[in-house]
Amino acid sequence: QVQLVESGGGLVQAGGSLRLSCAASGSIFSIIAMGWYRQAPGKQRELVAGITSGGNTDYAKSLKGRFTIYRDNDKNTVYLQMNSLKVEDTGVYYCNGVSDHDADEYDYWGQGTQVTVAK
Repeated sequence: QVQLVESGGGLVQAGGSLRLSCAASGSIFSIIAMGWYRQAPGKQRELVAGITSGGNTDYAKSLKGRFTIYRDNDKNTVYLQMNSLKVEDTGVYYCNGVSDHDADEYDYWGQGTQVTVAK
């Protein structure tokens, strides 16, 4: 089992920045990738960024350059630095962790953190 706890959301003006944190606990040795997804009102959840255990990163094309995902292995925490925020970045941001156990992959999700970008 993996537990994920997000923090760092809030209200910010357009053009501002926020940093989200996702702290992992439990069977962290089994985690092979972590990422951030978001869900805007009335829309489907979408991938924002991901990072593998090897450090490879991936981003939604529309966000690359404004958002950066990185991790602190000592703290078992993944961060999402969000710059130049736009109103359309508003949504609930979820941390995701993928673990590999006996060749089966399992998805874990945090509770979500609200990001609201005001004009």
